[in-house]
Amino acid sequence: MIELLDPGYLGLFTAGFLAATVLPLGSEVLFSTMLYGNYDFTLCLISASAGNTLGGMSSYLLGYLVKWEWLEKYMNVNIEKVKSLHLKIKDRIALASLLCWLPVIGDPLAVALGFMRAPVWKVFIFMFAGKFSRYLALGLITIKVIDI
Repeated sequence: MIELLDPGYLGLFTAGFLAATVLPLGSEVLFSTMLYGNYDFTLCLISASAGNTLGGMSSYLLGYLVKWEWLEKYMNVNIEKVKSLHLKIKDRIALASLLCWLPVIGDPLAVALGFMRAPVWKVFIFMFAGKFSRYLALGLITIKVIDI
């Protein structure tokens, strides 16, 4: 457990967190570089996945804090279109949360889930599963390339 306090793992956690916010950052290069540098696979996977999930949940919180009226008043968004989107997404919360790992659309999707008031526990579990799976796949590919 003390190893998680290593600046490398904390840095990876931070990079993962920031990459899952509205900031245009990526953590994949650092993740793969640390694996290449013989950092522990499991600890890298935990650090990156936890940071990225918590960053995604901060985007969810940002969306949760937005009021529907603000979209119409300040952003000139048609509230009826927002309500229509809400009805389409409400039965697909698990899938939408799982896809928050995707580049470009993942962060806005997390904000939208917060805005739609999706159940936080469901979003968290499926968001973590998606982000964990992405880092696991990337890690396994990195290890395979290193071993070649």
